[in-house]
Amino acid sequence: MIALSLAEIAGIVGGQPHDVPDLSATVTGPVVIDSREVRQGSLFAAFAGERVDGHDYAERAVEAGAVAVLAARPVGVPAIVVDDVVAALGALARAAVERLGTTVVALTGSAGKTSTKDLIAQILERKAPTVWTPGSLNNEIGLPLTALRATAETRHLVLEMGARGIGHIEYLAGLTPPRIGLVLNVGSAHIGEFGSREAIAQAKGELVEVLPEDGAAVLNADDPLVRAMASRTKARVILFGEAPDADVRGENVRLTDDGRPAFALHTPTGCSDVTLRLYGEHHVSNALAAAAVAHELGMSVTEIADALSGAGTLSRWRMEVTERPDGVTVVNDAYNANPESMKAALRALAAMGKARQAAGGRTWAVLGQMAELGDASLAEHDAVGRLAVRLNVSKLVAVGGQEASWLQLGAYNEGSWGEESVHVSDAQAAVDLLRSELRPGDVVLVKASRSVGLEKVALALLETTEGEVAVR
Repeated sequence: MIALSLAEIAGIVGGQPHDVPDLSATVTGPVVIDSREVRQGSLFAAFAGERVDGHDYAERAVEAGAVAVLAARPVGVPAIVVDDVVAALGALARAAVERLGTTVVALTGSAGKTSTKDLIAQILERKAPTVWTPGSLNNEIGLPLTALRATAETRHLVLEMGARGIGHIEYLAGLTPPRIGLVLNVGSAHIGEFGSREAIAQAKGELVEVLPEDGAAVLNADDPLVRAMASRTKARVILFGEAPDADVRGENVRLTDDGRPAFALHTPTGCSDVTLRLYGEHHVSNALAAAAVAHELGMSVTEIADALSGAGTLSRWRMEVTERPDGVTVVNDAYNANPESMKAALRALAAMGKARQAAGGRTWAVLGQMAELGDASLAEHDAVGRLAVRLNVSKLVAVGGQEASWLQLGAYNEGSWGEESVHVSDAQAAVDLLRSELRPGDVVLVKASRSVGLEKVALALLETTEGEVAVR
């Protein structure tokens, strides 16, 4: 982060110094919330969580090199004490971003946020120093922490924004006001909390409402709820997608033999071919969104296409494809799941399996609960089970309780009988089944909501192999 004295920090956050011998002492390192990540010059923000209270680690953080602690109470070491550590962290982030003057790119959507953020980061990094959200740290704590990693050299700050309710994105955008706001899509993720897709659209659209007149709203031309957000912004609108009127457009979309998307990228300045390293046709929309942002920031179509074609996955457990020495391919997409991302992953699995099935390989979908769907849960799980059958997935392994039984029921009702689908109680049961039945050429997709922890299945399948594995 930019260097700030403890006196400056206290003024920004409205805090009171406690046990601070020298208010001119300067924070030059990152702001962290884990005492194990402290390095010389850090500021340690202490949060009281459900299981761990960061205040208990204040002394350890200072011993490790932290200049002070941002805390809700005195902790016996140099500290700036505030009423609300979350609010103080946000105020500090806003002040830092304002002083830096870096270009802030914010993005939101029901699905694909993290993958798209990673693509944008890899493209813009080729142009100038860029800081971006690690993983999915897209809430009122993760976003300020990311913003505070920016330095005087940072030219682009790419921030993923999540929402659990109306007003959340407006709050986050207020902490780090963006010049470019990207809305990817409106789907069913968190519909149990919001109540309807229209309510989700209302929340996601808060991002374009805060953009300045000289800013840019980058909107999905192929999603009617997102396209309609053009009326909610005073910023210039840039459309991306496969629609004929999209400013940044994909044409001749196709999949390679191993399931990677390829397309012709059209921007207002030209056209260039792209072949992604990622798997699944759903990444075309993500790539077009990233291209629209890069175009707005002055990159040529050739530069964008080259960067997209070379970009990989930066965040773990998101369509993470690994081939074992014995020829089994494991697709770990277990970080999270919602109806749209689950269906996209199944289509990617089917595409990846086509060539292998001709040689005797099979496709396996190891699926678990999609959380926070409310009253739509039964119908959505049933639909995913049915889609697995329609896509000719060889084996469906539904893992868990009631929701898993709905997945299997959907497959059964669509015509999956015999051993084509099976319901197992937990991750270990799934691992035991797969270890006994997988053979060379098989492709295994593992996906569920974060709370299910199905990444254990993918990791266990990889741990059982000898020698090197090839991560694609």
